[in-house]
Amino acid sequence: MIKKKKTRNKNHYFTKVHEQAIIDYTRTNNNVERTRLYIDYIQPAFNEMVEKITYTYKFTSIPNIDSLKEECKVWLTTILDKYDPNKGSKAFSYFSVITKHWFIHKLKKNSTKTKKEISYEELIRESDHEDLINNDEAYLTAREEKEFWMSLMGEIDRWDNVNLKPNEKKVIGAVKILLENAQEIEIFNKKAVYLYLREITGLNTKQIVNNLNKLREKYRIFKLKWDRGDY
Repeated sequence: MIKKKKTRNKNHYFTKVHEQAIIDYTRTNNNVERTRLYIDYIQPAFNEMVEKITYTYKFTSIPNIDSLKEECKVWLTTILDKYDPNKGSKAFSYFSVITKHWFIHKLKKNSTKTKKEISYEELIRESDHEDLINNDEAYLTAREEKEFWMSLMGEIDRWDNVNLKPNEKKVIGAVKILLENAQEIEIFNKKAVYLYLREITGLNTKQIVNNLNKLREKYRIFKLKWDRGDY
């Protein structure tokens, strides 16, 4: 039913236009131009990036996360001119990794109750092992893939919370089990999928196919929205 989603050709909220805006920002000392670039391009991209990172890496469990997200956005603004495109890293992966580590330290601080603050330089050093400079494509691919599957699972949860017929609910529940345990389940072909679904649901193949067809339509709509960048 669902083919694994490959990374999209572009990031819909952090495009080449936003990349260039950050580069232009670092190359000018004109405050008027910097303000224009920030308001028109950089701020919207940072806002969406922070939202997606906190959701993708489950930082939403940190107390006062809404305040921390706003704090992080302000902090990113203060280090904008630290970015050096000549070092080979794309702005998206550069600021994404730095943001991720910023929230990791906030999570650790909350867990240990320590008052130690982390400096920008320390965050850069800790990000080195992420291959920040040399592995942009690998990072972007892994990030896009994780965002896709988390968004899909969230969408399936919403399907499961509407009024469903008993067989529809069984099939959706079975699909969720397969997706949540994809790494542990050996699936070689479509027949194997149906065997798993029959075993989990207790339904026959015809019943499963009928209900999967309904899910395919829901998935098609989800996929269209994903490709448009609505998630």
